Amino acid sequence: METTRTRILQEAARLFTEKGYEATSVQDLAQALGLSKAALYHHFGSKEEILYEISLLALEGLVRAGERALGVEDPKEALLRFMEAHARYFEENRPFFVAMLQGIQSLSPEHREATVRLRDRHEENLRAILRRGVEKGVFREVDVALAGRAVLSMLNWMIRWFRPDGPMRAEEVARAYHDLILRGLERGSA
Repeated sequence: METTRTRILQEAARLFTEKGYEATSVQDLAQALGLSKAALYHHFGSKEEILYEISLLALEGLVRAGERALGVEDPKEALLRFMEAHARYFEENRPFFVAMLQGIQSLSPEHREATVRLRDRHEENLRAILRRGVEKGVFREVDVALAGRAVLSMLNWMIRWFRPDGPMRAEEVARAYHDLILRGLERGSA
């Protein structure tokens, strides 16, 4: 059963994604939900609190999705599973994901700190996969932190161009990125 609180989060994520967090007023949100501002404030103390909850839900789900790849022994396969999970989570939870990524700078310092901890945990899971690949000699010696940021940048930038009704699913994009990362661009590197 969908609660009013859940409806508020879903509608806020949609509006924050479409209009931006700063450009969306509490009045816009209340109107879209057919609620009074007082009813909205009954569930959340502020617009920033709504963004914080959206961000936590998005990041907790993303961490869970990515952690499943840690159990895959082969580093190449683990990296692929991590990237697919990240992309799939993005596609299935797009408004929450986009609102979180675009709104993180609008959070108060204490809320930003809590969300950054979750984001860093997700990134550390990726780095663990990359480190394992380097240690096993499957991946060449690379700066694992830099490589991890590159992978996440590619995946996160999909918020700018990916369309659910487009020709590819997000997981397909992740597989193409994975192939590009493993093979590189240099002729004869495959």
